[in-house]
Amino acid sequence: MLQALTAIFLCQLAGEFLTVGTGLPLPGPVIGMVLLFLILVLRGGVPDNIGRVGDTLLGHLSLLFVPAGAGIMQHVARLEDEAVSISATLVVSTLVTIAVTALVMNRFGPTRRPGAGAEPGHD
Repeated sequence: MLQALTAIFLCQLAGEFLTVGTGLPLPGPVIGMVLLFLILVLRGGVPDNIGRVGDTLLGHLSLLFVPAGAGIMQHVARLEDEAVSISATLVVSTLVTIAVTALVMNRFGPTRRPGAGAEPGHD
């Protein structure tokens, strides 16, 4: 478990170095996540120990939102001032995400043969 956490945090650290070193306007953890993804693709799969750590982190995902919630409460006045633009951005980005997901699923999802589907007489 310690090796898996170390690998995950090293990818995050590498992402931070890339962000600071190149001035990319992306958060270091996002770049680190992409690096981890690329490493796992090159390896051909997810090792069991990283999978277990990932499942554990996902199981406690709600705890990871506590610092973000505290930060939001510190800037609640600014959020009130920009509520319209934030709301519009959330709606548009949600609609774009749904559209892109539908396109990707349509392109890469399982294909159905003509006539395949529910058998007659089954609901």
